[in-house]
Amino acid sequence: MSTALDLSTARWRTSSYSDGQGGSCVEVADGFPHVMPVRDSKRPEGPALAFRAGAWVPFVAAVKGGSL
Repeated sequence: MSTALDLSTARWRTSSYSDGQGGSCVEVADGFPHVMPVRDSKRPEGPALAFRAGAWVPFVAAVKGGSL
């Protein structure tokens, strides 16, 4: 059984927390149950990370709260 996530049909969007100035540009892809694919928008051909949804939600909350 393969654990690779097929992102060939992913529809990437720039995170609302990216700075918009070409610096901290993070893209995410919705629609993948239980995971949140994330990549660097400056390197779309590069690797993507897939975080468990259970880990992604608290991470975003920490960013919003300013603790990261």
